[in-house]
Amino acid sequence: MTLETERLILRPFRESDANDVYEYLKEPAVNCFACMKLSSLQEAKKEMKQRAEDTEYYFAVVLKETGKVIGEIFGEPEGHEHSEETACADTFSPCWMLNPAYQGKGYAYEAVHAYFDYLFKEKGVRRMYAYTEDYNLRSQHLCEKLGMRREGLFVEFVSFVNGPDGTPRYENTLQYAILKREWIKRSGR
Repeated sequence: MTLETERLILRPFRESDANDVYEYLKEPAVNCFACMKLSSLQEAKKEMKQRAEDTEYYFAVVLKETGKVIGEIFGEPEGHEHSEETACADTFSPCWMLNPAYQGKGYAYEAVHAYFDYLFKEKGVRRMYAYTEDYNLRSQHLCEKLGMRREGLFVEFVSFVNGPDGTPRYENTLQYAILKREWIKRSGR
């Protein structure tokens, strides 16, 4: 599956994407992606082989003009960790990440908008929700620009990294959400 916008192509990952992905995952910009950190180009190549297998929900965000991978967007239906029988495929939690060198240019909005459209209109998703750290103002702004409502603040919700003394550093997390009917009404289709 490939999605296209004015300036971007969202497509499955390829092994040849390793250099571009390593560029932004050698030091993930926010802590929630710390577990995705890549230590070497070799590790990035191995990761690209695994990602290339998911062609339905995991996409590379690629600049049309240059073919450079500048980020990624992915997610799974709620309940995916349990089993196919118990997964609630109508509720989805997407995540997105953009190379810091390409932030502030509208690419994230363009990519996430296309991804939401795909999930709501092609995959039958009913509800979409996203988590973001309280310090990640860009992600909060993006959620609001997409028409998502802020549903809650979870204080010291989760820890992705440890502090200098080795103890978990808990983060405050915001949850945003939007329903399919709200998305359709907002987009006028």
